[in-house]
Amino acid sequence: MERIKLVLAVLGVSLIGACGGGGGSGGNTVPALPPPANTASGTVLFKGTPMAGATVTAFNTNTNTIFAATTTDANGNYSFGNLGTFCATGCIVNYQFFATKTGYSFNPFMAANLSGNRSGYLWFAPAQNWYVNTGAAVTRAGYNGSYSNQSGGAGIMFNVINLNSVPNNSTIGANFNAYDGTTPLVSLAATGQTTSYVSGDDASLKKGVAWPGVRFIDNHNGTVTDNLTGLIWLSNAGCFALTTWANAVTAANQLASGACGLSDGSKAGDWRLPNIVEFESVVDVSASNPAITAGNPFTNVSGGIYWTSTSYYGGVGGSPNAWAIRMSDGRYMNDSNLNLKATSNNALWAVKGTGSGTVSLQATGLYVFYTSGDDGSIESGVPLPAPRMIDNGNGTVTDTVTGLVWLKKADCINQTWAGAITAINALASGQCGLTDGSTAGSWRMPNRKEMQSLADRAQNNMADYFDESFVSGVAGVNSQPAIFTNFIQLQYYWTSTTDAADSSKAWTTFSCDYGVYDYPKSNTTYALAVR
Repeated sequence: MERIKLVLAVLGVSLIGACGGGGGSGGNTVPALPPPANTASGTVLFKGTPMAGATVTAFNTNTNTIFAATTTDANGNYSFGNLGTFCATGCIVNYQFFATKTGYSFNPFMAANLSGNRSGYLWFAPAQNWYVNTGAAVTRAGYNGSYSNQSGGAGIMFNVINLNSVPNNSTIGANFNAYDGTTPLVSLAATGQTTSYVSGDDASLKKGVAWPGVRFIDNHNGTVTDNLTGLIWLSNAGCFALTTWANAVTAANQLASGACGLSDGSKAGDWRLPNIVEFESVVDVSASNPAITAGNPFTNVSGGIYWTSTSYYGGVGGSPNAWAIRMSDGRYMNDSNLNLKATSNNALWAVKGTGSGTVSLQATGLYVFYTSGDDGSIESGVPLPAPRMIDNGNGTVTDTVTGLVWLKKADCINQTWAGAITAINALASGQCGLTDGSTAGSWRMPNRKEMQSLADRAQNNMADYFDESFVSGVAGVNSQPAIFTNFIQLQYYWTSTTDAADSSKAWTTFSCDYGVYDYPKSNTTYALAVR
């Protein structure tokens, strides 16, 4: 994955023109008058209260070095001064601020832009980053240049506040929220599975937020509201002709009242092509042909393939494929002639809104921009914090996004579907590297929603990413252990959710592309455990 040279995670903004050794000294025409400097300040919060003792680092992306690091005071405040504004050779001095503290993950936010809306932001295509001419931007980025890892995989991600340090561009309210898993950012919805095939499977446990009694509401203006997620969908799911990916993104962005049966007053720019998490949210795994809840008010829902706005990440140079979902059964489509952006013709189904339902959806993690209105340019959903996973030191890791606790050893369970469920039901401390005191019955096989919640679509190989131990090459920047131990490449990982279109198969997640594919239950493959 070839991204900007160094940054840390939530939306990336880096350097303009030059970097890597560009920032520094030289070129001052009035030596007696030093170039004007900027300042930056903010607050770190945990559960709404100030967090003392968090380290905030100012990283200079021009030189790939730490400019300064400081610790938050009793009021959770930090500040930096003397941020340079002069850069030789025509580049712009760029700083990125990130927070760290053992046992916590962090998401940045600007006090002046709580919604994260990027109106007025600029997109610098070569570096694939957002930036602002005045103030600072919340961004995600990969720090490939400052880390090494044994597997040579995708790269580490951090959430940063990005400051283009031009004259008179000081910033305040550059804040961070801290998480430890006790207050999850999202609550996962139930899958919709109703038929149980073995004790301990999806339908028997019914994990996740229950769906509302009436999930889809016809607004009688060409739109349908999903009471579970709060998203508003185009009622006519077959309004548009099959088309290529870029045309689908554009058509969704240009949709407005008066087209496709709409009388909602919407205008161009209100609608978008859903990202893969948003589209997954409408899939009902208890249904097939199409895989959507019976009795819904939608019209013309096809059993064919629908585009999502989420690219299959291939680096900043381009991505020939985009994720798509087959609505006959809910299978993901990828790495085939069926989801090539330039030549494949698939259906599109438009969505709008950011959600105000029973559950909130997490962002996909993708932040690379391929075309206006795609997932990387909108980044709809709750941002993924960094570092996302907290290693509990007892054979488990906690996901700060969902609050779920996962078995760290990813190669311990390798059986048929029913055998793996039985083994996980019996899993206890003393097995699979566990020293957590858990007892038989504490663990379960993850359902489809739970397994998919681990995805980070900014990674081009999830098996590599999960297995990477990142070793910092920069003093003052912490190393990061592998999320899982021995996450096996090129393997299917079971979910507890059966394929309604063929009950002899269960839904799995493929370890590398992290797509959802049906797999015969009689086959032997791997499983994670969750609680």
